[in-house]
Amino acid sequence: MSVRRLAPKEFQPESFAFTADNLDWAEKTIGKFPAGRQASAVIPLLMRAQEQAGGWVSEPAMRYVGDMLGMAPIRVYEVATFYTQFQLQPVGRVAHIQVCGTTPCMLRGANDLMKVCKSRINHEQFHLSENGDFSWEEVECAGTCVNAPMIQVFKDVYEDLTPEGLEKILDAFERGETPPSGPQNGRLTSSPVTGLRTLIAPELFDGSMVGQGAGLAAAREAIAAREKAESEPKAETKQPEPAAAAAPPAPPKSDPAPATAPAAPAVKAQGEADKEKVPDQPVAPQPVAPKTGG
Repeated sequence: MSVRRLAPKEFQPESFAFTADNLDWAEKTIGKFPAGRQASAVIPLLMRAQEQAGGWVSEPAMRYVGDMLGMAPIRVYEVATFYTQFQLQPVGRVAHIQVCGTTPCMLRGANDLMKVCKSRINHEQFHLSENGDFSWEEVECAGTCVNAPMIQVFKDVYEDLTPEGLEKILDAFERGETPPSGPQNGRLTSSPVTGLRTLIAPELFDGSMVGQGAGLAAAREAIAAREKAESEPKAETKQPEPAAAAAPPAPPKSDPAPATAPAAPAVKAQGEADKEKVPDQPVAPQPVAPKTGG
């Protein structure tokens, strides 16, 4: 990853302050975050500062945003130098061209787009054109791989580009126009380049089919049938007597009785010997009932 540093002092303005409109917007944006979490607004405020300053964030602008959010300057520097969406030195007044240089765009011709930037703007990245209106750089994936190759100009992306298409975009910016963003080959968003082949009936999108689907018609029929059945009187039917519970079946006669485990011979002999050692116990006399006079 390239080292990102603040612009040299000779490029830094003496101060920065939001315009009245931007200040009002910034205060409302800060108010969206709970107390103690105002620092979460640092990215949108830096973006607004960059837009106001013509496409780059100066060191005074970072300090200004930090003061608004109660953040130490170093904390704001950390955010601004980490995210490549923030430009840390002056860029072209009219447009700063960011050319995606990752694999899908390279395979689709990103090198040819960079050649146009080198010939039309400056041979080196981050250098201004002779009139100061344009600058360019190579960036990592910008998230439109299906529509490669592409460029980004501030918030707008231009996709499905050719060198000739990029030349036309630069010409439009030079004339003070804002060229239409999105795919430049006529396709809709990221639909197939050969054209749509499914879901192409206009009735699917013009609203004429709303409430007319077959599924809705079947649902309506089912609801009507249920309501009709509920409204009709129900015939009384005699409930059958519940059948008596059947007795459990008797076990088959052929089932043998549980077997008793035979005593081992040694255990049986020892039992007999023990009986001989125990003397006969005397039998207690039975109590005699007392005689009563008659």
